[in-house]
Amino acid sequence: MCHNFINLEINNIDEEHLCCAISDKKHQIGVDVKKSWLSERISEGHVFRKLDAKGKVFIEYAPLETAWVPVNGVNYIYIYCFWVSGSFKGKGNGKKLLEYCVEDAKKQKKSGICVISSKKKTPFLTDKKYMLKYGFEVVDAIGDYELLALSFDGQKPIYADYARKQEINSKDLTIYYSKQCPYIPNCIQQVEQYCKDHNIPLNLINVDTLEKAKTVPCVFNNYAVFYQGRFKTVHLLNEVYLKKKVLV
Repeated sequence: MCHNFINLEINNIDEEHLCCAISDKKHQIGVDVKKSWLSERISEGHVFRKLDAKGKVFIEYAPLETAWVPVNGVNYIYIYCFWVSGSFKGKGNGKKLLEYCVEDAKKQKKSGICVISSKKKTPFLTDKKYMLKYGFEVVDAIGDYELLALSFDGQKPIYADYARKQEINSKDLTIYYSKQCPYIPNCIQQVEQYCKDHNIPLNLINVDTLEKAKTVPCVFNNYAVFYQGRFKTVHLLNEVYLKKKVLV
């Protein structure tokens, strides 16, 4: 059983792989974009910790104050991604990663840890059922999207007021996106091509600053989709999902 973990740092980020996009060459551009973004975040206390193996086993988190999400709270850690997949499941890897995050937060005398999840298991979001096992609780919700927190001192984070809007003035297909996830560039490329081929108006909004991320008009972990003026999903779009779940 392998429990050797490493953190991505400035001195090793160029050589190490990003677990989530390890096996798919079409996401290489996204990997480069993510590494550049991550390199700028490390000095802010951003942590990307992974199993020292060729697999999708990692946790990524940051101080809530500098986390690019519309969540407010005092002295919290925010988990962007927490992923254990394939043959690495059921071997204690998730527990080790989460325990590291909890201990790190306590060493920094944080008030707690939070993460965006959902009532039902949703791709690209941390599994609610797993987090509840470790003491997290639902502290806020916008529709099906729940904010989970593990509080050490009773303080609890909340969604920003901006996130509760879930509406925009434009009726066009509109996507808010950041560079936090290496899958995003390829997804954007697929959506752009589909919309071009089918004459569908598309509005892409690059969330490229912390201020923009804190004031997006919807739930947002790194990606959010609007259509006909209403928030639809945080699910990253490919052509199939776009046709079946959004443009309906």
